[in-house]
Amino acid sequence: MAEKKTYDLIVIGAGPGGYVAAIKAAQLGMSVACIDKEKELGGTCLRVGCIPSKALLESSELYRETQSSFESHGIKTGKVGLNLEAMLERKDKVVGQLTRGVAGLFKKNGVEPYHGQAKILEAGKVEISAQGKKKETIEAKRILIATGSVSASLPGVELDGDRVGTSTEALSYPEVPKHLVVIGAGYIGLELGSVWKRLGAKVTVLEYLDRILPGMDLEISKEAYKVFRKQGLEFSLKTKVTGVSVKKTKVTIEMEGKDSIDADRVLVAVGRKPNTEGLGLEEVGVALDNRGRVEVDEDFQTNIEGIYAIGDVIRGPMLAHKAEEEGVACVEKMATGYGHVNYDAIPGVAYTHPEIASVGKTEEELKESGVSYKKGIFPFMANGR
Repeated sequence: MAEKKTYDLIVIGAGPGGYVAAIKAAQLGMSVACIDKEKELGGTCLRVGCIPSKALLESSELYRETQSSFESHGIKTGKVGLNLEAMLERKDKVVGQLTRGVAGLFKKNGVEPYHGQAKILEAGKVEISAQGKKKETIEAKRILIATGSVSASLPGVELDGDRVGTSTEALSYPEVPKHLVVIGAGYIGLELGSVWKRLGAKVTVLEYLDRILPGMDLEISKEAYKVFRKQGLEFSLKTKVTGVSVKKTKVTIEMEGKDSIDADRVLVAVGRKPNTEGLGLEEVGVALDNRGRVEVDEDFQTNIEGIYAIGDVIRGPMLAHKAEEEGVACVEKMATGYGHVNYDAIPGVAYTHPEIASVGKTEEELKESGVSYKKGIFPFMANGR
């Protein structure tokens, strides 16, 4: 009979929240196992999110600058061409380097990684299923759920993983689309829309609301809208997409009260939802709210003693750095009884050009709360660069 494997902590999910929590817990003296269903560590952020998108944003901005900005700086260049295959290869190398880095940190800190789908059987017991392998059960005093989020769907829009896809597909288009339609004018839609616009695509952004960047300061949102339009992004606000149909290489997008439009690719970027499928939460009795998020207390513990959750699966902004802070605070509370996250100091950033960052309350939120404030504006034209 195989020896039963028991740990102080089992972390489910090796994204920014999970791997940071696992490493911190190990540094605090706990024996730690970390389970992820993907072979490469790092979660959505490292594999198909923050990191590859930033790599493409950097490469595409350099391409744009060589075409339009260098001459004004007195830099002469020859004919500039695009090698999309090489650009995507660089992106993949950046991702590979960082995922290997996480594996190295696990090894250095003594975190034991497991590959497979995790299912919580009961408090303290997790079953791991991997294709081609026998199911394995490991045990721990505590279990931490850090499985992140997945792209949200849109009624009437069926994803085919090719012509109609999410940010995952948009990071690896094999050719520059002639016409890319982006559904959703949030961070993800605007960042990836900007990438493909710089590389030569016509980009149309469809947004249900009457503004872009919902949640951002309204004044900044309005200014960003002007800037992005000057860059060539086309917008259709107050637009409800009712359906998408694919015929070979053509995609037709239907909208309520507006004429349909055709494109050769559609990026659905309408937000994300908690990734809790297959974890066995309902069977165990872990409470979820009406949006499918795991409910936790001030210690990040669920209603089931010994089961905790952090990051995108709980309330709050779905941001990698927020998950990291929660991961550290959660395991510090386990080890020392104290851990803290300052939610008012969590920044949000759109890595467009220009980059747009915010932290704390917006002017609209302060007005609504009746909080007095002072406002300052600095024109970037006064910046000597």
